[in-house]
Order: sequence, then C-alpha cells, then structure tokens
Amino acid sequence: MRIIGHRGARGEAPENTLGGFRYLHDLGVRAVEFDVRQLKDDQLVVIHDDDFVRTTGKSQHVESCNLSEAQQFDHRHQWQAWGFEEYTPSLPHVMGCLTDFEHIEVEIKAVTNEAAAERLILQLHQDLIGFEQTATITSFDVKILAALQQHQSHFKRGLLVEIPIGEYAIELAQQYECHQIGWKDQLATDQIIQFTQQAELAVSVWTVNDVERAKHLQQLGIEGLITDVPQLMLQHLKL
Repeated sequence: MRIIGHRGARGEAPENTLGGFRYLHDLGVRAVEFDVRQLKDDQLVVIHDDDFVRTTGKSQHVESCNLSEAQQFDHRHQWQAWGFEEYTPSLPHVMGCLTDFEHIEVEIKAVTNEAAAERLILQLHQDLIGFEQTATITSFDVKILAALQQHQSHFKRGLLVEIPIGEYAIELAQQYECHQIGWKDQLATDQIIQFTQQAELAVSVWTVNDVERAKHLQQLGIEGLITDVPQLMLQHLKL
C-alpha cells in the first residue's frame, strides 16, 4: 500500500500549492493526488473548489479567470503562519515538482458538458506529456472518462465514487476501461473492496486520516491510501 498525499498534504500544508507538494516530497512521499480545473483561456490550474473563497478569502469564480488572473490569488488564507506566498499553480508548474514521483492521481473536476470535457482533455494530454507511466487521470464525472476513452488516451484512468452505488461502480469503471476505483472511505466496506479487487481493479480510498482505519485497509490489500496527514501515516504504518 502506498501513502498518497491528498491535495499535496492538506492537513499539514496549504492544499494544492507548490509549497504543499514540496513539503510532501521532503517527507519522502512519492505519491500524490490533486485537483484540476480549466480556465477561460484553456489553461489548466490545480485547485479543488470552483471559486477562490475558501483557500484565498477572495470571491472570484475560477473558470472566469485567465491564467495571469488566477495566479494573483494567494492560497494561505487558512495558513497565516506559512512562510511563503502560494499562488494558484498551473498544472505544468505542478508537474515540474513531481518528476521523481512514482504515482500521481490527477483528479479532473466535473465539467458542464461533453464539449467542455473534450476541450479539457486536449489541454490535459499536452500538459502531462512525459508522465504517461506515473499519472492516472481520475474523475467522478463520466463525461471526462468518456472523452479519455474516445481519444484512446494512453493514460491510466480511474473512477471516483462518493455516492452509494455499490457494485454498479465496478460496472461503470469497466465500461470506461478504468484501471482503478477511488472509493470514498465511508463506502469502502471490506466486501466492496473485495469485489473491486476480484474485478482486477486497483483500489484507492479517500480520505483516510485515522491510523487504525489505515492499518485495516492495508490488511485488505488496497493500493492507495489517500490522506491529509501523510507525516502521521508515515509515523504509524509499516510500509
């Protein structure tokens, strides 16, 4: 089982920032998950929410910005003691920090329609050149998975599941030729993990911040433990 830093290491550093990814790297962790959205100028940035309010304190919708505008927002709103400014990173800048990472889960946030999915995937494939062996593209949005399938993407892909649809999720993952399923922790019962493994799909579970729960999932043989607190997990898990 690998420890995967959630949005970098959002419980220990500002989420989805270059500083957060460097912090994870300095811990010795070489697996990460983060979120991607597309701006109005087609550029891709790494941010979870569809606006900047929670992480920067500024009221602005992400997709209404171009890259130069997005990069003016400092994501230390909840991290006043963090020593360095953390402006919205572009996807290429983030990938530049991850050249020696072994596992990179690139979560694409939901889009409005198939045309938006197509537009995003075209830019995504450009930004991920060179990471074909380490990057897995994940999404809750089947429009994204369908666009990847239509383009015969060389990148592994994964379905993310946060609502209780049970084994239907496995059928969906197979339909879109996914390599893995990322189960929300509350849905990741022993049985559903076993069913997923029997379908020869890799399993990531998110977001796991309890050490005893992590130990149990490790015993079940999951591939990826997505956590806000990678340092805590490193201290308590035998890997």
